[in-house]
Amino acid sequence: MPGTFTTTTLSISTGSDEAVTDLTTECERFLSENANGADGLLNIFVPHATAGIAVIETGAGSDDDLLATLHTLLPADDRWQHRHGSRGHGRDHVLPALVPPHATLPVIGGRLELGTWQSVCLVDTNKDNPDRRVRLSFLG
Repeated sequence: MPGTFTTTTLSISTGSDEAVTDLTTECERFLSENANGADGLLNIFVPHATAGIAVIETGAGSDDDLLATLHTLLPADDRWQHRHGSRGHGRDHVLPALVPPHATLPVIGGRLELGTWQSVCLVDTNKDNPDRRVRLSFLG
């Protein structure tokens, strides 16, 4: 039986501050409209050089902890060779090496198979570009 493939692109505005934006509801909506109860894989991809996708707990402070950790690992200062944009913007271009621009997650019976506290999140530290695209692709 041949597999199914469906894809869409979300437009997300992350605002003028660093952000961890929960995409779980959008992912679940996409699957409910396209997976037809099938098993498969959901790929989430952000085609930007300064953003990533993380599967983390949200709402209990973990999203703020992630941003604080990124500040420790990637300070927004003048150490970066990549220097266009706002001060410390070079760190934003290193972010995808630590928070990759993609995640592939299991789909069982048309539903995203996440742990109890897990959420799919867009991580964006680039204050210069609040308009992001996120591609969701289901392979059943």
